[in-house]
Amino acid sequence: MRDVTNTTRIGIIGMGRVGASAAISVLHSGIAEELLVHDLRLETAEGEAMDLMHGGSFLPPATVRVAALDDMLDTRAIVIAAGKSGTATQSRLDLARENAAIVRSIAETLRGYTGLVVMVTNPVDVLTFAFTKASGLPPARVLGTGTMLDTARLRHVVGRTLHVDAHSVHAQVVGEHGDSEVALWSSAQAAGLPLRQWPDWQPEFEQTLGDEVRRAAYEIIKRKGATNHAIGTVTAALLRTYLRGENRVLTVSRVQEGAFGLTDVALSLPSIVGNAGAHTVLLPKMNDDERSHLGHSADVLKQAIAAITA
Repeated sequence: MRDVTNTTRIGIIGMGRVGASAAISVLHSGIAEELLVHDLRLETAEGEAMDLMHGGSFLPPATVRVAALDDMLDTRAIVIAAGKSGTATQSRLDLARENAAIVRSIAETLRGYTGLVVMVTNPVDVLTFAFTKASGLPPARVLGTGTMLDTARLRHVVGRTLHVDAHSVHAQVVGEHGDSEVALWSSAQAAGLPLRQWPDWQPEFEQTLGDEVRRAAYEIIKRKGATNHAIGTVTAALLRTYLRGENRVLTVSRVQEGAFGLTDVALSLPSIVGNAGAHTVLLPKMNDDERSHLGHSADVLKQAIAAITA
């Protein structure tokens, strides 16, 4: 029989479209032996748990069950996907005040938690900050998915433009997961060659592709009402990196404690993620323009944080 005392449990709070996509991505990845799901709409949580379990014979072994918030304390990691979704005309920051109240309530219940908290709800940077402060947990163990998805989108559009696989593209988006995000074009590479040295690379690509990445969520929401599948995959990848102690560099959001002089704000910078969470924040190479834009992104987020605490 399986030793349930050593079972790898992952919790997901909020079983809307994003939570459900995160759940199926987690099950496909095989990183959880038990998946706990929670939603204020009990029947929704029950229905999702049933639906997920019915596919079990085609997935790595795992059980799925509905759980109360208190049960989440007995997990290795918790994903927070609870809150109001945005519309095609709203910025992520427009959602801040209402979703911050939800996140703070969850944080109070989870004080003393010893695992990793992954914030997915938008505005993810503001809510990562709010949860960290309300829970008292170390910044290294409260991570927003941040610009992981933006970075993936950037690599996709660059790869499409150069006709190379996205895995061969090494480029990053930092700062806010939102309108003030910063694509680091000066250090971007494909197959080890700086993008700006590729024979077919044109300077105007950077503005065009950067805008495409920045607008991606709005365009998807306009067409289908929400973004969910890609962020579900991103969430499972972040959890896998943590649970397996991979020490992989990811552009996660966390409360910054001095990187580039940044404090009192959560935003994305490349960080080494392992068993201790995002234990090391790296300082990527930036030119003066990129540094200035990162500072602006931090200011935008600080203003949003101040607005929800006023």
